[in-house]
Amino acid sequence: MRTFSIMMILGGCLFISINADAQLPAVREGNKYYREGNFEEALKAYDKAVTTNPADPTAMYNRSNALVKKGDASAALGGYEEVIEKGKDKKLTQQSWYNKGVVHQQGKELDKSIDAWKIALKLDPEDKQARENLQKALREKKQQQQQQPKDQQQKQQEQQKPQPQQSKLNQKQVEQLLKALEQKEKEIQKKLQQKGPGVNRPEKDW
Repeated sequence: MRTFSIMMILGGCLFISINADAQLPAVREGNKYYREGNFEEALKAYDKAVTTNPADPTAMYNRSNALVKKGDASAALGGYEEVIEKGKDKKLTQQSWYNKGVVHQQGKELDKSIDAWKIALKLDPEDKQARENLQKALREKKQQQQQQPKDQQQKQQEQQKPQPQQSKLNQKQVEQLLKALEQKEKEIQKKLQQKGPGVNRPEKDW
């Protein structure tokens, strides 16, 4: 199934794919508006498609992508959760986890982005973009952990204040994950060299 993909830099790499073989006319209409950058009209079309066929995850996924473009992160995350819960399309499920990671990263929720990209990579071990983003997030987490001892006394004085949720990963676990990801990258590159040129990502629309 051919898809259109858009790769953007918005504080992180956001992967958005639009299904070009959608059965519902409303989805095709929404895709047209999306590619034109008219996200308001795209949302209207996707809303119509969701109402017409709520069991199809494509419209909800595309609707969430349009919400990301409009800056409505909370609503977009809710839409990705619906796609994941339905689990009818493995590709859309994997991309929903990937996009959740990007949205969390943009919202400075590093731990949540790490968790989302780990699941996305588990669903598709050859997702190079998910691996790279996870590696960057883990390195950032490691830097934060190295900085913590320097600020430990000050933080102890502020223990009574509400603290943001911390990742359960300790520094050793972060380092182990990074090594595992780097090893996986080497294995995939070796496999690709043996097979010859290939395409890991859907064809880019622009």
